[in-house]
Amino acid sequence: MRRKSLLFLLTAIIIVTSQPFNALAQKTGGRTEDKDPVKELGYEKKLRWADALFRDGSYYNATDYYIQLLQEQPRNPYLVHQAAECYYYMRDYSMAAKQYEYAYNLAKTLYPFAIYRQALMLKMSGEYDAAIAAFQRFIDDNPKTYKKEKKRALLEIEGCKMGKNSLSNPNLATVKNVGPNVNSAYTELSPYPLGDTALLFATMKSNSVVDLDKVKREDYVSRMMVARKQKYTDVVDTFEWALQFNDGKYNDPKYHVGNGCFSPGGDRFYFTRCLEVKDSPSEMNCRIYFSVFEDDRWTEPRQVPNGVNESGSSSTQPFFAKVGKSEVLFFSSNRKTQGRGGYDIWYSVFDARQKTYRRPQNAGKQINTVGDEKSPYFDSRTNMLYFASNGWKTIGGYDIYSAEAVNGRPSRYQNLMNLGYPVNSPADELYYINDPYGKPDAYVVSNRPGSIALKNPTCCDDIWRIQYEPKIVASGKVLNTKTQQPVSNVVVKMVDDAGSVKTYNSTDGNFEFLLSRGHTYTLNGDKLSFISTRTSVNTEGYKRESPDDTINVVIYMDSIYIDSAFRMENIYYDYDKATLRPESGTELEKLISLMQDNPSLDVQIAAHTDGKGSDDYNNTLSQERAESVVNYLVSGGIDRSRLSAKGYGKTKPVAPNTTASGADNPEGRQLNRRTEFVIIGDIPERHEIFDSSRPGTIGEQDRNLQIGEGEQLDMEEVQ
Repeated sequence: MRRKSLLFLLTAIIIVTSQPFNALAQKTGGRTEDKDPVKELGYEKKLRWADALFRDGSYYNATDYYIQLLQEQPRNPYLVHQAAECYYYMRDYSMAAKQYEYAYNLAKTLYPFAIYRQALMLKMSGEYDAAIAAFQRFIDDNPKTYKKEKKRALLEIEGCKMGKNSLSNPNLATVKNVGPNVNSAYTELSPYPLGDTALLFATMKSNSVVDLDKVKREDYVSRMMVARKQKYTDVVDTFEWALQFNDGKYNDPKYHVGNGCFSPGGDRFYFTRCLEVKDSPSEMNCRIYFSVFEDDRWTEPRQVPNGVNESGSSSTQPFFAKVGKSEVLFFSSNRKTQGRGGYDIWYSVFDARQKTYRRPQNAGKQINTVGDEKSPYFDSRTNMLYFASNGWKTIGGYDIYSAEAVNGRPSRYQNLMNLGYPVNSPADELYYINDPYGKPDAYVVSNRPGSIALKNPTCCDDIWRIQYEPKIVASGKVLNTKTQQPVSNVVVKMVDDAGSVKTYNSTDGNFEFLLSRGHTYTLNGDKLSFISTRTSVNTEGYKRESPDDTINVVIYMDSIYIDSAFRMENIYYDYDKATLRPESGTELEKLISLMQDNPSLDVQIAAHTDGKGSDDYNNTLSQERAESVVNYLVSGGIDRSRLSAKGYGKTKPVAPNTTASGADNPEGRQLNRRTEFVIIGDIPERHEIFDSSRPGTIGEQDRNLQIGEGEQLDMEEVQ
């Protein structure tokens, strides 16, 4: 078997993930399931063979032999750690986490970073609580060493917390795999919509493990393809079988090709060609090319000049866009001079009159970190730059971020924002790009579960379609019923039809919530010594293509006092009995709603009679009637411990039963025959207590996804 192999490192630019091509390819050298000469070797020779495969980046093959060796020496920490490393490079997060934990428990002195890698793999599996515990263990076990790594671990812990919040409060979007006509079991990358009719992308287009001994290079290098959208189907955003992109002489069997894009005027086409770095299984060398449409055809591709491609480094992932009045070529590069970390976002301004490119500039510290920033895309309609990063706080590995260009300048940015779940996931996301026309749906490349997988659920990248929902906002205010003034320092609660609750801490009585279409929401306020009415919002009539909308709502609250009594109208009983009549239900349902919306209240049901009859008779009848109301409320879901029944008979009249002359007073007796609820307790522990340090914001998750100072690795700490 020839150990040296053709390596395709997806991290290395053209595909930009952490998985080498050879991790899932193999050099069989005649090996089959029935015949494997290495399997019969002794321990030492098999170990040397496995290590050689590992050095060459053939992690899929190396794993097989490390597992065989572990059957002989199951507690060998070196073998366990090597197996963990193989799973790490193959992006088998769950298996990598288990092996790293085992290696650390066996020999944490030899492998002090195994627990950190375990934590990272748990994070990328979405096991955030376990990841936080593992990152904290790494910090606690190294009190005086690894200052830089512990700083990074703290950032990863914050990313786990952000991930938990983001998955609990997803943004309004659906993310779905674009399907097997585009995606394969290996990797797809660089989606570029051609209007609303077709998709340009790059792919290795293989659905089985590539045997490098049996295939030609032209059969496994990535190449650009184009897939048209299906027209005659009710399923939106489905694609026909992809064909090679043959507009120009771009695909070349000698290179890995991808990252195609057009200039704003459509007269220039940019793309990337990459080659493996000799004797280095973890690097690719990429160059950005362009072609010009002249007369009736595209010219022969040539490299973009004037330093865009720099010797000794890679330049890749071009995207051309209009920024202000300038045409700008964005790209990703790992050049060292003026670089901030690994891969940074760079740009070069194009002079349309002179047809020249200015010297590339770094996009700056508002974008780039000591980590990697990749796959830039600039939306000229919104003045927003989108890119992938693992140097900022993330909910997974690479996350998609957006930032607004200041005054139409490609060198200054503000309002950095993590796009959150479901655009981002615990896995890797790269190559975000919006549709060029119409409703701004988008594409992203991800290895999240649900991808067409070759060896494990997260091994390989697919192109996913992001379908954004209309932004429906419930915007309103909380008013005091008596004064019509806003209620300050109030918690607003919103409950959807599935019972999920969101809260909003309002300092001034104003609030906003993001809603999803197809639901019914109930909103009410919560504040000590106040009771709240409820208001409902229904989004059943909205469709995915509906425009954004704001629904205005008002919540009314009343100040209350203990022993405050409220008369209940239209409560009727059978004559001379305690049986509630059906027409009483409407008023009682209102009380049930009131108590559901105000869970802090304890209430007494007080029943009263007029002056006719004996004291014993009226006391007994009123007590039984009060208990009938309590039983109705309990049947409606109110906890009996919050309720009490009291029959007062004729002892508390609110009007005379007779006139001054002693004659019967029917109007007065009617007023005295009443049922009331009396507030006897407002329990502070049952309130959602207002917290001035947690002010509400629209889409509560947005607050936690904002990126502020210090939420990346400090350059001075690293250098």
